[in-house]
Amino acid sequence: MARHGGRGWYGRVLAAAVGVTAVAAATSVWTAQAGPIGGRSAADTAAHHPGAATPARVPVSAGIAHASDRGARGVNITIDDGPDPVWTPQVLDVLREFGVKATFCMIGPEARAHPDLVKSVVAAGHRLCDHTVSHDTTMDHKPASYQSREILAAEDMITKASGGVRPLYYRAPGGAFTPYSRQLAASRGMRPLGWNADSKDFERPGTDAIVATVKSEVANGPTVLFHDAGGDRSETVAALRQVLPWLKQQGYSFGFPVR
Repeated sequence: MARHGGRGWYGRVLAAAVGVTAVAAATSVWTAQAGPIGGRSAADTAAHHPGAATPARVPVSAGIAHASDRGARGVNITIDDGPDPVWTPQVLDVLREFGVKATFCMIGPEARAHPDLVKSVVAAGHRLCDHTVSHDTTMDHKPASYQSREILAAEDMITKASGGVRPLYYRAPGGAFTPYSRQLAASRGMRPLGWNADSKDFERPGTDAIVATVKSEVANGPTVLFHDAGGDRSETVAALRQVLPWLKQQGYSFGFPVR
């Protein structure tokens, strides 16, 4: 998985990681986003019924997920780096227009700064994903203590911003997973999440280029990567408006990454 460099805008949130302690893995209520799935585990059954509880977080597989819960013709739309007050509402509007549910991989401090947007994502039936505190694409070369702080502090920020809905996935910035980070996330009920098709929208190559990339790469697998923050995402919004109906025309259905 390609790593995205040059994201200087994340420097302003790096300080948020300092002094943040890991969240205790205590017994608590499990609530999460609603959405259609099949073959639910006990954790997913609880996750899709607000108010349903299990005694504690249920660990999930530490393997990096790529498959869709909709099977071979399923597609997982994933949206990284937000929430952003300008672009996230526009992405939500497009998803609503075409009846598509997506997984939003959020930066902890951005979620904390925009809890209204996090709640809007949840209310629309989308799922949350932990995308760390500072989006450090070199975190696979950092100590376990650093990785733990990045993951657990972001989980806490996202959960508080959502009003108690925990992220169901963990996506390492730039794919910088380690065995430790995968196991840690999985122990918290967050399935490590990869991708198969990178829209390259972060590079702002033009709407047509983004659309062409998705059309050519979706055959690689179901999980498609877009962004709703980190700069001008107008091309992403326009591309989604073209890509989503095209995928439907090709016989794909939209789901969530397997858990």
